[in-house]
Amino acid sequence: MRGWKSLAVFFLLVAAAAGAGAMAAPDTWYAALTKPAFNPPAWLFGPVWTLLYVFMAIAAWRVYRRQGVDLSIGAWLVQLVVNAAWSPLFFGAHRIDLALIDILVLDLVVIVTIALFFRRDRISGWLMLPYLAWIGFATVLNASLWTLNPG
Repeated sequence: MRGWKSLAVFFLLVAAAAGAGAMAAPDTWYAALTKPAFNPPAWLFGPVWTLLYVFMAIAAWRVYRRQGVDLSIGAWLVQLVVNAAWSPLFFGAHRIDLALIDILVLDLVVIVTIALFFRRDRISGWLMLPYLAWIGFATVLNASLWTLNPG
């Protein structure tokens, strides 16, 4: 199953991760937080994440078509789980500190995933780079929120 059906599977996987994030959305707690000046407007997150999830699914599918399930797909699945955990930690549990730890782990796993993807399919590696840039920014934002909102 390395054709279009497998692409659908990868889209379903990223949709599940996105769904986990959507279950724990911003609320009055988040609205009351002190935010840094560089905090993006709320409307930006949906379109950015949609595009990134599309790129992530296509990147994993391209690697899967070449290699099947291997270490690189395993790393991709791990980063997807770590990604899905962030919103419930941050928005659901209101644990900015644990969300920061989660996103730092995510940064590392995504870097490993990208390195593995580049070895198998260069386009897949490139497709993952905007995601790394965005979560890098999100890490700085998360750290800033933690600093600005102690306790």
